[in-house]
Amino acid sequence: MHAIYIDADITDDERREKLYDGDLFVYSPRPSTLALTEFAAELAREAFAPLDPETAQFDMAVEEYAALLAELKPRFIHHPESKRLIQDMLVDLGCDPEQVYFDVPRMRSSTSNDYLTTGIAFAFHPHRDTWYSAPYCQLNWWLPIFPISVDNGLAFHPRYWQTPVKNSSRVYNYAEWNATSRLIAATQIGTDTRVQPVPEEEVELVPQIRPICRPGGIILFSGAQLHSSVPNTSGRTRFSIDLRTVHLGDAAAHRAAPNIDSESTGTTMGDYLRTSDLEHLPEGLIAAYDIPKPAPAGADGSQPGTDAPRPATV
Repeated sequence: MHAIYIDADITDDERREKLYDGDLFVYSPRPSTLALTEFAAELAREAFAPLDPETAQFDMAVEEYAALLAELKPRFIHHPESKRLIQDMLVDLGCDPEQVYFDVPRMRSSTSNDYLTTGIAFAFHPHRDTWYSAPYCQLNWWLPIFPISVDNGLAFHPRYWQTPVKNSSRVYNYAEWNATSRLIAATQIGTDTRVQPVPEEEVELVPQIRPICRPGGIILFSGAQLHSSVPNTSGRTRFSIDLRTVHLGDAAAHRAAPNIDSESTGTTMGDYLRTSDLEHLPEGLIAAYDIPKPAPAGADGSQPGTDAPRPATV
């Protein structure tokens, strides 16, 4: 990692280039971002009322808590107001609405003291989003809904920007995940049985970087960054929003961060919506990124399909 830019006054073209090179960007709250996080906070308060969303875990059975999140999170994800506020935010941050596409925003939660760390409140181990079939030009936008601290936020592991991590991303196919594992998230309480990419070697968590910003602030980074959920010991549930963007011109030209260790198949490219009018990416571009899953091994031990071409991003 080279630099962390705070409230940088540069163009989106310059910003994307630096993000693809491993830099981080942090932005202070502004009216467009606060509108998004305050809308999410309002939904959370309504759902948990009369309890405080940040401390409700201490007054609810874990099964009841998971069921509430299973209703709250999709409500935020699919609410038309969420998309409208994202459109406003991206334009405000200098993105070209005809070139920048976003996926629906997710509401994330991280409960304290290992209350619920699976399924609907999954605590993410060190990972890159590229292990999850993300394109290498994907950028991640992360916003806290309520105040965060060093003991419940997000951690980056900079030594691994250029260092591969042995991992199980070869088992992950995005289409299969959507058809099976995503649907059962709320049932995964105590133990998460879903197959997800994980490191297959010890990851050195130190040194690490834990950016802290106020509610409505933004932490912006490449989907190729190795990052993780900080184990929450704060005594308060952390609520945050994340969404991803891709730039049409970059995706077509394969301008992106390097892929050094991902072997996932399929693609998330079909999820993205154009900022200007919510249209999807061109079908031909989506197809070009849709890496097929290798066929089962033949009787001779061969692996048909493993030589399928990948997008030329490195």
